[in-house]
Amino acid sequence: MLKAEKTILTVVDVQGKLAHLMHEKEALFENLRKVIRGIRVLGIPIIWVEQNPKGLGPTIPEIADLLSDVQPIAKLSFNCCRNDYFVQALKATACRQVLLAGIETHICIYQTAIGLLSQGYEVQVVTDAVSSRTAQNKEVGLQKMRDAGVSLTSTETALFELLEVAEGERFKEILKIVK
Repeated sequence: MLKAEKTILTVVDVQGKLAHLMHEKEALFENLRKVIRGIRVLGIPIIWVEQNPKGLGPTIPEIADLLSDVQPIAKLSFNCCRNDYFVQALKATACRQVLLAGIETHICIYQTAIGLLSQGYEVQVVTDAVSSRTAQNKEVGLQKMRDAGVSLTSTETALFELLEVAEGERFKEILKIVK
């Protein structure tokens, strides 16, 4: 079970033209917006990473605008755990549960999930907030992660799991986000 005080969201590589090549990109972008907005309501920290931003360009505005108070971490490795700035940022939070969202499922999400597992983190991938250029590659990435011990979740499942109760202002805000 995800616990808000132990969880961090990592948003991976939703950049430039590549983001617009994703399978079912509109649903991906909508769910990314929902998960980021929901995580904000819950007061959960976010790490934002970009793969080779000089080559791929910046994160698309509809996602970057929701992360304006977070500094993106540039990386060249597919596995975020091979980037010292990412590892330091993650350790600084003391969170041991990592939610992963972004692209591409079978490359950077997969390799990061495996890297996090090897460092003892509990990893959950938000399946409706990740994608690849093809449905087949997304499915391969999800299957490989599941086989390795990564948990699969969805935007609503994760947000309501973190929320825990159907009462209060945070509940009302989450309802507005997911509807």
